[in-house]
Amino acid sequence: MRENSVEPDEFTSLKAYSRLRALREGEQIHSHIVKCGFKTNGFIENTMIHMYASCGELDVARRVFDGLPERARMAWNSMMAGYLKIECWGDVMTLFVEMLKLGFGFDEVTLISVLTACGRLANLELGEWIGEYIEANGLKGNIALVTSLVDMYAKCGQVDTARQLFDRMDRRYNVAWSAMISGYSQADRCREALGLFHDMQKANVDPNEVTLVSVLSSCAVLGALETGKWVEFYIMKKKMKLTVTLGTTLIDFYAKCGGMRALEYFQLMQEKNIKPNYVTFIAVPSACSHAGLVDEGRNLFTRMSRDFRIEPRIELTRMSRDFRIEPRIEHYGSMVEILGRAGLIEEAYQFIKNMPIQPNVVVWRTLLASCRAQKNVEIGEESLKRITRFETPHSRDYILLSNIYASVGRTEDALWVRYQMREKGIELDGATNEFFAEDNACPHSTLGGGLQCNSRHDEMD
Repeated sequence: MRENSVEPDEFTSLKAYSRLRALREGEQIHSHIVKCGFKTNGFIENTMIHMYASCGELDVARRVFDGLPERARMAWNSMMAGYLKIECWGDVMTLFVEMLKLGFGFDEVTLISVLTACGRLANLELGEWIGEYIEANGLKGNIALVTSLVDMYAKCGQVDTARQLFDRMDRRYNVAWSAMISGYSQADRCREALGLFHDMQKANVDPNEVTLVSVLSSCAVLGALETGKWVEFYIMKKKMKLTVTLGTTLIDFYAKCGGMRALEYFQLMQEKNIKPNYVTFIAVPSACSHAGLVDEGRNLFTRMSRDFRIEPRIELTRMSRDFRIEPRIEHYGSMVEILGRAGLIEEAYQFIKNMPIQPNVVVWRTLLASCRAQKNVEIGEESLKRITRFETPHSRDYILLSNIYASVGRTEDALWVRYQMREKGIELDGATNEFFAEDNACPHSTLGGGLQCNSRHDEMD
């Protein structure tokens, strides 16, 4: 058109660029509209909002939106969809509240966006209001809307309510199945998640990435190795793209099942130029820890960020140009676990002391558990002292120290720790217990025979 000197009007091209997310061309059209002085009729501005929002330019889209003399429903929906894309859930909620105050009518598209935000923010009250609106206005025939409602209830922890809606749906696409399976997984109802996944297979519904991530997470919790392997086979068979989320979940699954396959997937992600995120660097060290790969764990830690330094054995000057991810407290904790499992208690202790951020109670508890396994009294005592600076120690903290004393033959010290528990009224598994040297009736302790406690908190795992 331009080569033939045919002037475009306000309806030309902008929507196409929006769908193609061709930002540069869309900006050129926007500039042309301004230069040519097309009269505003709402359509141009609404389309521009959709174009900029689709391209992730939310600041520009919002400026156009705020400058509208009149805002059509399409403009509101486009802004909400744009905020959803960049996970600004609060902005979606704010826009919807403003929309209601100004008396603008909303539609099913609006409600889907708001339900998505409600699920991410755990805003059950507004989500339930929308659910009542759907019921009162006979909108349950909209499969996409009901699926969003199921997802909202599941993410807000109302899994049983979500399941009731799910079971009453006439048609269930893979998004609905995924929402329900994900809800079970996030609620730690992993057996139900896998059970529903098997039902999904019987219904001949193909899982999507969200489904497989939830299933793998449930397999990791339950140690369901064969089901997890089936998921891996399915991913390869369908030639699904290995995203950072899916790759990280596979790594986490194999790490928790104690397999070297986790490290192979981490290598595969690098070969495919998939940049790992901070979650990946929690899962991979876990695999190193279970496999006893101390040097590999050290190397991974040093490759995370650019300018991190620590001593004594982890020399990290100008390190990790590969990933440039600033280590969080979880990553330091993983490194302490790797060193502790390998029996390198002194190194783990020095590592904690040289951390550039303050170690939290979880880090010290990890070290305390390692001291129990390695019978290191001195650092075990120091670990418990550090824990007490954060909070009142749990029963398992005292039991670990008591067992450390018992393991090196310091029976009197072990009994003294139990006596301290009694004096402080320390609660064990939600119930207050009093410990006496002659008391063998407590199901959590057997004070005879070396004071070995059978509590599930004793071991590092």
